[in-house]
Amino acid sequence: MAKKGPKKPDRRGQGGTSKGKPTRSGGSGGASARGPKPKTPPPASPAAKPTPAKHAPTKQELAGQEALKELRRKIDRIDMRLVRLLNDRASLVVEVGKSKRNTGAPIYAPHREAEVLAKALKANTGPLPDRAVEGVFRELMSGSFAIEQPLRIGYLGPPGSFSHAAAMAHFGSSVSFEDLREIRGVFTEVRRGHVDYGLVPIENSTHGGVAEALDAFLETTGEVTIYAEVQLAVHLALLANCQPSQIRRVHAKPEASAQCRTWLATQYPQAEVLAAASSSRAAMTAAEECKLAESIGAEPGSAAVGPSLAGELYGLRVLFADIEDNPNNVTRFFVISRHRAMRSGEDKTSIMFKTADKPGALVEVLKVFSDAGINLAHIDKRPSGRNNWEYTFFLDIEGHREDAQLASALDEVERHCKELSVLGSYPRSRRIL
Repeated sequence: MAKKGPKKPDRRGQGGTSKGKPTRSGGSGGASARGPKPKTPPPASPAAKPTPAKHAPTKQELAGQEALKELRRKIDRIDMRLVRLLNDRASLVVEVGKSKRNTGAPIYAPHREAEVLAKALKANTGPLPDRAVEGVFRELMSGSFAIEQPLRIGYLGPPGSFSHAAAMAHFGSSVSFEDLREIRGVFTEVRRGHVDYGLVPIENSTHGGVAEALDAFLETTGEVTIYAEVQLAVHLALLANCQPSQIRRVHAKPEASAQCRTWLATQYPQAEVLAAASSSRAAMTAAEECKLAESIGAEPGSAAVGPSLAGELYGLRVLFADIEDNPNNVTRFFVISRHRAMRSGEDKTSIMFKTADKPGALVEVLKVFSDAGINLAHIDKRPSGRNNWEYTFFLDIEGHREDAQLASALDEVERHCKELSVLGSYPRSRRIL
């Protein structure tokens, strides 16, 4: 047997690989390497932060936690009582609804609404503010409408308008809302019975009367009546889906842009202000333009002026709230109906009339109210639409048409007028929503 020679040393790692390919060694080319290169140990992971030891709660903390739990248990018990009482009330509302349907009485009775709210606010001793109590009771009455007979409320749309906000604040969320695109359309749908009630703007504290609404009363004399009055605080916001510095265009209803003219001129003097048919339409247009810009990779730069409700509905963020120049800006609305409102004890009556064509005719009309000690709350006028320079006057008078003193005064006023129409008597709005 052949004698085996000595085993040849393994030359791998001495400047080469088993495949004859040179290695990339450190130092001076790796010529002095003697064996495999040691592996570099991985970097040590940072030491984990020690979890702070949980200390046992003190007696005082335990007592505080138990006191909080007891308060919440008391609130839960009160909530359960509230639910039972609400449903007890709802059972009575069902009976009221049956009675109204049997007698043909209207479901919504503003004199009763005023009575309920007045009693609730008088009973309120806090700490809840009156505004919160009123909001609860308005929603409660809204739910009552849904139980008695679902109501449809027409308003000047599109959704997100101030008319929409006023309708929601007044009637609550349990009724059905129908957005109508013109004030005349609201009158028409009420007259035809397609909606139960309509809500239209009549006057703004900054810009005066709403001509379209006054003209609609001229066209529907005797077919609809003013049923209630609503006051809404008008707060405008700048709505957009871009950074404030990117805004180049602002869409706004002319009345809305006029109400924040100073703010816009100060904050965005270079922005182009574009007229929109409504605050809702302004928000819709701004949202559409922002989406279009993003879809083509362009920088969005469109904003809208309107109520925050419009931003919620059309997906715009509120960049700046309360931008109106006059923080006390209020819009007054009328609820119109085919029914007459009953006396509430604190009412207004609206009339429109044309005087005889003779000197002092208007003075004679106003003097009747003055002599009777009846206060006039508002006066406005519109062209009659029949003859040039002939006007129809609108008056808001304190009192109800069934009050003996006011009824007598209206009889006398009629003798000084060519035409006289009572547009309605209704509970005076006591609070700004």
